[in-house]
Amino acid sequence: MVPRRPRQLRHFLLDASIRVNTGNTVRESALCPFRPRHLAKPAGSRHTRRVPKSVTNESILKRFRGYLTIEKGLARLTVAAYTTDIGQFAEFLEDRSRDLVAADRDDVRQFLHQLFSHHVDGRSVGRKLSALRQLYRYLLLDRDVHHDPTLNIDSPKQWRVLPKSLAQKEMELTLRNQRHIGRRKLDKAIATRDKAMLELLYACGLRVTEIVNAKLEDLKIDMGYLLVHGKGDKERVTPIGAPALKCLQQYLEDARPIISAGKNSPLLFVRNGGQALTRQRVWQMVQEAALVSGRRASPHMFRHSCATHMVENGADLRTVQTILGHADISTTQVYTHVALDRLKVVYQKHHPRAKAR
Repeated sequence: MVPRRPRQLRHFLLDASIRVNTGNTVRESALCPFRPRHLAKPAGSRHTRRVPKSVTNESILKRFRGYLTIEKGLARLTVAAYTTDIGQFAEFLEDRSRDLVAADRDDVRQFLHQLFSHHVDGRSVGRKLSALRQLYRYLLLDRDVHHDPTLNIDSPKQWRVLPKSLAQKEMELTLRNQRHIGRRKLDKAIATRDKAMLELLYACGLRVTEIVNAKLEDLKIDMGYLLVHGKGDKERVTPIGAPALKCLQQYLEDARPIISAGKNSPLLFVRNGGQALTRQRVWQMVQEAALVSGRRASPHMFRHSCATHMVENGADLRTVQTILGHADISTTQVYTHVALDRLKVVYQKHHPRAKAR
């Protein structure tokens, strides 16, 4: 009879075991002559495993939301979109009597095929596939699955959509547009606030969420810049032009105290009683202001206009990338396709054979 090793020695051997990643399996070094129960090989094929009953679609979604919010630092709306997309995939699997941890490549392909059969746009299908990739990377890290069913599945081909922007003359008309102002002080104060917001949207190329969540402490009027909290809590410093600074100074001195009605708020732009503005209210304000130009505009069109006009006037892409807060310069490069007139002028000026001799 072989004597049983003492508990302390067994624990020492377990701690000293060397776990080497070899693809989809895990092996221990010869130093550990036994395989602990929690590292036992999964039953069945190397691509499947028995999943505990506690691992349900609901629990996975809950954990994944926390992972996206806390560890990845994604924006609230992005987390909500990813959760919705994965929820749709989970419902698709339930109709086939399967769950998220048991899904394979064929399930993902059938899901995408169903989306296209329902005439879902290619960009939306690509986003849903991106959400699934994020999910299964997370499940691989937590060892809830042993393979990624989204591997070797190409993203759907998408037409590159050029950003819509206002022409410089249209933007000038929009910013100079004087809205109908009532006789009340509150009406005049709201008009002053809206004017300042329009100028700041265009001057800094802000997203609508960024201007709604901007705080008083983020604005440095004396230094002429704004600290912007972008996607994933990424911060960037954006300079503010003179017209926008003038409107902001007037808003802070004359309009904000009237709108807030003596209520304290950390937010830069507030509505009645010092409460936060909604994204829908900003959309409505931009659409009303742009009517004078004859165009239907959105807050994001102001952002595109800011970038396009900078490129047209000779700004380099790195500067535009920094101001807009793009993580990848390939996102900024799309504005070179919009500013074609500017590219043509630069080409004719600098290329040695651009002009006929």
